Amino acid sequence: MMEIVTLGEVLIDMFPMKIGQAMGEVEAFTPKPGGAPANVAVAARRLGRQSAFIGKVGEDLFGSYLKDVLDKEGVDTRGLRFDQEARTTMAIIAMPDENSAEFVFYRNPGADFRLTTEELDTNLLLKTKIFHFGSLSLTHEPARGATIAALQMVKQHGGMVSFDMNYRPALWQSPEEALVQSEKMLPLVDVLKVNEGEVALLCGLETVSPEDLDTLYAASGQLLAKGPVLVVVTLGSQGSYFRFSGGGGYVPGFKVDTVDAIGCGDAFTAGLLSKIVQMDDWKEALSESYLTEVLTFANAVGALTSLKRGTITALPYLDEVNHFLDERTNHE
Repeated sequence: MMEIVTLGEVLIDMFPMKIGQAMGEVEAFTPKPGGAPANVAVAARRLGRQSAFIGKVGEDLFGSYLKDVLDKEGVDTRGLRFDQEARTTMAIIAMPDENSAEFVFYRNPGADFRLTTEELDTNLLLKTKIFHFGSLSLTHEPARGATIAALQMVKQHGGMVSFDMNYRPALWQSPEEALVQSEKMLPLVDVLKVNEGEVALLCGLETVSPEDLDTLYAASGQLLAKGPVLVVVTLGSQGSYFRFSGGGGYVPGFKVDTVDAIGCGDAFTAGLLSKIVQMDDWKEALSESYLTEVLTFANAVGALTSLKRGTITALPYLDEVNHFLDERTNHE
């Protein structure tokens, strides 16, 4: 039995050498391994859980490199496929400041969205406790169909399904298309993870402020009514918010000297799932006190990730997270 299987993109992130420049100002980039579902798989592994990744890369040097990265991290790559006709997807990143990023994707086509249903590792999907995916695999066929087929397999065999909207405007024809495809997922997933901007998009709001708990409660309740068992909203350095049938609550973040916030949401997701997967009946375990504990842990994983440049390279190990939490608890 595999604990956590993620599906979607593993790609090359071209990080700017300097923070503080817009896309047109960046003079040099450094390649680093990334891709949200791959980040989650690696982070979960570093947190002591079994994880596997399903996706597609080009049959090129970058594709081989990314497989080696996942293998060295202990992530099961039996579900990774190689494409002879498309290159490994690349994301060019600029960072006007440490908490924001601009993305340009080289993905026309990219190997990641050419994954087919026939290429899915059925045995792996039928024997996983948690299946996690994001919206980038929903932007194009055939990956969209493969993603839906995979989550249906997991659901039919009693597994839990987790969805991170991870909205990247540049990859969609329009915000409306992203909204339509993401909303189709809501009745199919158990855990929905979104940030404040994605809550606003899904709920038809102009903005959602981390300080406006009444709006967070109402908006997350609106999403909960569409199918998920648990809705989690990440609020950057402010922390996170949860909502389930038994209530909701805000969990404050940790104050740290952020170097690079890219990948913190993926790290948070891995922290969340690594706790849930340890429960025999996670739905029965849901309570405000339990979720506060889980999101405190997840907030810590995200905070530690912000202390280093890069994504996969910045993800913390379990002992680092526990030490961080112990220090903060003792200090308080």
